[in-house]
Amino acid sequence: MLGSVVLLGGWTLAAATGLLPRQTLAPPWTVPTTFWELAVHRDLWGHVAASLRLALVALVIGVALGVTLALFSGLSRLGEALIDGPIQVNRSIPWYVLVPVAISALGIDDTMKITMIVLCVYLPVYLNTYASLRGIDSRYVELAETLALNRWTFIRAVVLPGALPGFFLGLRLAATGSWLALVIIEQINAAQGMGFLMAQAQSFGQDEVVLVLVVLYTVFGVVSDFLLRALERKALSWQKSLGG
Repeated sequence: MLGSVVLLGGWTLAAATGLLPRQTLAPPWTVPTTFWELAVHRDLWGHVAASLRLALVALVIGVALGVTLALFSGLSRLGEALIDGPIQVNRSIPWYVLVPVAISALGIDDTMKITMIVLCVYLPVYLNTYASLRGIDSRYVELAETLALNRWTFIRAVVLPGALPGFFLGLRLAATGSWLALVIIEQINAAQGMGFLMAQAQSFGQDEVVLVLVVLYTVFGVVSDFLLRALERKALSWQKSLGG
């Protein structure tokens, strides 16, 4: 927090004294007035709603896909053999280099955009959930065998709760990744959305509009991470209880 305040103060001072020319970066005091202009005259909230819809749909699909693949891979040797290898290969390929392939296969509508964001989202969910599933303490396995727990009871009572920390870490990374992907993917032949506004502003040299949109992306990313951290603390409160 302190670092952000210092950065903002330095930026304001540099802009006010002329050390940072307006042509290089718009001064921070242009943000409120430009925001108001966008909200009143350029349907900012309609574009924000379009972006939120894309991000949310892709996040839900990506999280569901990542969790499903992690469960199959983490709880079954056959699943691991079939799933983990290809995903590790996918992990080594930056998702954005697949954009031309996705455009050729799916066109340039929302289906392609959602698909590309899903590719960015599901990986952190899968990797962290899978790692947590594989990292369950062997003592719990021995205890389950001693108590003669059936497989379903063991998974429900031990494995899934033990995998929650990894899942929430992956979920937070996925939420951040969905916003990063949205910035890029919405600038591809879009007719609405924050990325569309940003592409237009860049074309016309409207740095103050770009700045407002960067601030909005940042706010949405910080708020989503804050909400997920609050949900994580609530869901994992049992860990503190067990820790005394």
